[in-house]
Amino acid sequence: MSNTSRKAWWNWTLPLVCLISALVALPMAAQDRGDRGQDHGQMARPIPKHGPPPTREAHPASTPRNFQDQPGHPNAPHVDAGPHGDVWVGHDTGRNDPAYHLDHPWEHGHFRGGFGPSHVWRLAGGGPNRFWFGGFYFSVAAADIAFCDGWNWTGDEIVIYEDPDHVGWYLAYNVRLGVYVHVMFLG
Repeated sequence: MSNTSRKAWWNWTLPLVCLISALVALPMAAQDRGDRGQDHGQMARPIPKHGPPPTREAHPASTPRNFQDQPGHPNAPHVDAGPHGDVWVGHDTGRNDPAYHLDHPWEHGHFRGGFGPSHVWRLAGGGPNRFWFGGFYFSVAAADIAFCDGWNWTGDEIVIYEDPDHVGWYLAYNVRLGVYVHVMFLG
């Protein structure tokens, strides 16, 4: 190949490679635009730095329960971010809450994908009975299904925390809504 034909080949190949690279990178950049949690005009909530502390004094669940601790807060288990730490509203029923009792805790193993705010996961499909992200599968506790009514199962971002009180359960915090539910790892 002569120098002239190499130069001509390079002149059209380089722009073509750049164009293909840009087209491949564009969808990836759109997935992480920095607008975390924004959906239908709602801003993302602050992500809790850590999960709830163990319950010292159990407050048995009464039926029905009101979680709306302040005007404008959801009537669902949620996290109030504050200058003195995060308050996990509704996580106060203690270790013996029958709603979260499992005869075979961890029967599908332990989740090892990462916990807390440095591991934000985007839901990829499913519903309360079985949902997934990043190749991991979970289900929502029967007692909490009503609290994930507004979740976008194919796009909301969640953060997983360990539950210090209920053996076999994790807590899934929805970044967009600021609410959480108890979830079981399915594998």
